[in-house]
Amino acid sequence: MRAEIVAIGTELLLGQVVDTNSAFIAEQLAGSGIDCVFQTRVGDNLDRIVEALEIALSRSDAVVTCGGLGPTQDDITREAVARVMGVTLRRDPGLLEVVEKFFAARGRNMAASNAKQADLPEGASAIPQRRGTAPGLVCPVGEKVVYCLPGVPDELREMVGRAVLPDLRARSGEQSVIVSRTLRTWGLSESTLAEVVAPRLEHLDRAGGGAPTIAFLASGIEGIKLRVTVKAPDAASAEVALAREESELRHLLGTRVFAVDDETMEHAVGRLLLGRGLTLAVAESFTGGLIASRIVAVAGASRWFRGGVVAYAAEVKHEVLGVPPGPVVTAEAAAAMAAGVRRLLGADVGLATTGVAGPDPQEGRAPGTAFAGVALLAGPPDAVALRLSGDRARIRQIGTISALDELRRRLLAAG
Repeated sequence: MRAEIVAIGTELLLGQVVDTNSAFIAEQLAGSGIDCVFQTRVGDNLDRIVEALEIALSRSDAVVTCGGLGPTQDDITREAVARVMGVTLRRDPGLLEVVEKFFAARGRNMAASNAKQADLPEGASAIPQRRGTAPGLVCPVGEKVVYCLPGVPDELREMVGRAVLPDLRARSGEQSVIVSRTLRTWGLSESTLAEVVAPRLEHLDRAGGGAPTIAFLASGIEGIKLRVTVKAPDAASAEVALAREESELRHLLGTRVFAVDDETMEHAVGRLLLGRGLTLAVAESFTGGLIASRIVAVAGASRWFRGGVVAYAAEVKHEVLGVPPGPVVTAEAAAAMAAGVRRLLGADVGLATTGVAGPDPQEGRAPGTAFAGVALLAGPPDAVALRLSGDRARIRQIGTISALDELRRRLLAAG
């Protein structure tokens, strides 16, 4: 079954409200094995809503709308659906009673305009409202169907689970699920990543329908994501297929994959440290506490994170962390900072950053020049140069994740 979402409201087009409803509906459709093939947003204009619905019905089996079921003049979803169905609206006495009781129970007078929320297109049925005043609608259009849901998120979500999904599953006659898993990578551009994964994509293309699909998702400063999606008869089969595809991709990408789904780089580092029974201390210069801030956002970080020192001034690097006299935007200074903070805070591992965030050069170094130092239990501390570009904020953010990734790779290599 092919489904489509039409989000209604001029505020969506103006950017005044973020359309979280469509994302939720699409996620729920996928979980029920129903393909969501298009999403549309349309303003509060009767002709354009009718046009959007007619286009959606021409290419999909089911349409789910959200918004436009309220009591005001611009709430015209009912009128638009009635026109598409070729019927008139009728006022349902039972629905009107529900709306009246809603206001009476709260000691409030019901405005006359609220009565329109009891209007139904002829031939449609209502989805009873349990959290507000606007019922949803189930509107048959020939062999197809339009579900109309209120735009209030918690009202919409309750109706999706209680009424829309069960009805869609019954209509489709299919028993399947669509699930996704996202592999998060660091260190490769999207084009280079695509080249590495190309053999797997070619294999899946040859396999034809029913094979997992792979999509590339750029995510700003958080790296490139690979989303694997499978459609399977049930959740257990889907999990097997996802695990198999994840294994194939990890074989191609190796340590470039640092996390799965919503995990961050700091989650990955924390998991490695915790698994090895190690603690971490950080010394930050140009990142200015961003590393520590990201770390402490991880639940349970206190089990492996000792603390940090923001050594912004050169004197602090020398006097507090024991960095030898001389320039401080160097690999040698980064290594000394890592060793110094490890010793100072009694940690097993030290991580440090030093560099030039800009916009002005420092020590003759251009903005974007940076180093990450790592001090592990075994071997002397050392550091690597980081390749950073962008404005001051981006350099600091990318530098933070790059330093954490360097530590992650060192921990993996140390075993």
